[in-house]
Amino acid sequence: MNNKIISNIIEKTPGVTTFLVTLCDKAKALDFLAPLILRLYLVPIFWMAGSKKFINFSDTVDWFGNSEWGLGLPLPFLLVFLVALVEVLGAIFLLFGFGVRLISIPLMITMAIAGITVHLKNGWLAIAEGSGFFANARTEGAVQRLDVVKNLLKEHGNYEWLTENGSVVILNNGIEFAATYFIMLLVLFFLGGGKLVSIDYWLKRKYMS
Repeated sequence: MNNKIISNIIEKTPGVTTFLVTLCDKAKALDFLAPLILRLYLVPIFWMAGSKKFINFSDTVDWFGNSEWGLGLPLPFLLVFLVALVEVLGAIFLLFGFGVRLISIPLMITMAIAGITVHLKNGWLAIAEGSGFFANARTEGAVQRLDVVKNLLKEHGNYEWLTENGSVVILNNGIEFAATYFIMLLVLFFLGGGKLVSIDYWLKRKYMS
């Protein structure tokens, strides 16, 4: 649809165009919902990630530090503590809308490091797929293995019961989720916690307005 067609539609339906523009403008009164939903979506993700690291602290330190089967990172004890602390505090701060733009920075750094050190080598996809733009030799091979697993389950197990609540998949552990969380945090960094339902909003209104 070119500009001329769009111009003709606007000229022939001025009332409808005005109504839609007005409706969109009035919807701005609910713009606080966007950052609120982003915050609440990220809260359980970072809470579970951080609390799990604290619960399994020693094992996580071993994984961070081991160069043979882990990440081979320096100062693994300190890194695990800092990452877990940032994730747990991040979840709390996002929940209450306190220091949202500030806490988004270390959370983004955490996601970037995780994406590079853990997920990047696996490609983009979080769940292995055998076709599509992001499929590669790794995911195609995973799908072949998945077919073998499904056949074994169908032959030796109750496949209908096993898949009653969802299909059997193979985790590819690519950067998809880390990149998605990074983008969501980047949006929160620019938007902040939003109006009305964040502590940041009321603090700013009280002390900076």
